[in-house]
Amino acid sequence: MSKNVVVVTSGDRISGRGARGSMDGVAPPPQWVELAAKAAALTAVPSGLWRIVFGFGVPLGFTGATMAAFAEHQPGWGTVYCVALSALAEVLTFLTMGLVRPWGRVVPRWIPVLGGRRVRPLAAIVPALAGAVVLTVLGMRAFFGGWAQDMAQPDSPHGFAGLVMTAAYLPLVAWGPLLGIVTLDYARRTLLRRQR
Repeated sequence: MSKNVVVVTSGDRISGRGARGSMDGVAPPPQWVELAAKAAALTAVPSGLWRIVFGFGVPLGFTGATMAAFAEHQPGWGTVYCVALSALAEVLTFLTMGLVRPWGRVVPRWIPVLGGRRVRPLAAIVPALAGAVVLTVLGMRAFFGGWAQDMAQPDSPHGFAGLVMTAAYLPLVAWGPLLGIVTLDYARRTLLRRQR
């Protein structure tokens, strides 16, 4: 018969969610910030799936010259482009999770050359905040008129196809603000630890 033993050191914190202490003295993020990071990581999934389907040549409502231009390269280089762009967006949204996980403070050991090294807080904060600002501006521009203007073009998807495309891209509007919230919490936790 085995016994479960929990060793609590001064850096550990016990809560209803289990022991989530940190050996580097950085407090764990609040649960709502973890949820915001998870939501940010999922914002690109619908548009990525839509783009991949489109990349394989499925007509998703585009017509006229726009559809003819796309049809020349799909399937083909257009497919590679759509899949690569979707993969890049997924990787970038997933990096948000690093701001609430230990690998956002210490590079995982399996990564060549950098593995095991501490991540300098500003090396994560500056690009994340810059990305949050750019994504928020682009999202607000699209939300407050840019998307409607693009969808009003004669070759753009209309009706149900337009609704599906809009639903697939709408979560991206939340990516910037969610990334900003998670980044500010990461900055609070990591920079305050350094000042103590």
